Amino acid sequence: MHVVTTSPDHVTVSPNATMTGLAAPSRGSSELSTWHVAMTAGSTGPEHSVDREQVWTVVAGALEVTSADRTEQVAAGQTLVLPPGALRRIHAPQDFEAYVAMRADGVVSVPGTEGTRALPWAQ
Repeated sequence: MHVVTTSPDHVTVSPNATMTGLAAPSRGSSELSTWHVAMTAGSTGPEHSVDREQVWTVVAGALEVTSADRTEQVAAGQTLVLPPGALRRIHAPQDFEAYVAMRADGVVSVPGTEGTRALPWAQ
């Protein structure tokens, strides 16, 4: 059993969002990574895909996700399931907070760039 206490070392701030790592291999989980995402109104993340399924549970505000030429709003109390490999872009029409879960070995691809990269908050 592991009890995870977040610290400033688990926080990644990007130009679009703040991710706080929770469960991850570096914090005792062998199979799953979970993290908290906070985005401010008007922010939009880069278009990207992840090679693992992700589950986003919105706990405050609402997000918009565009994937496969379709845009959906996901509000507090709703959960979004993104399939592996789905190209997506997350936008914050208002401030939102969500918890995300995926397999710990997921990597990201960005169109127009070579290779993949790991999500530092999920490691």
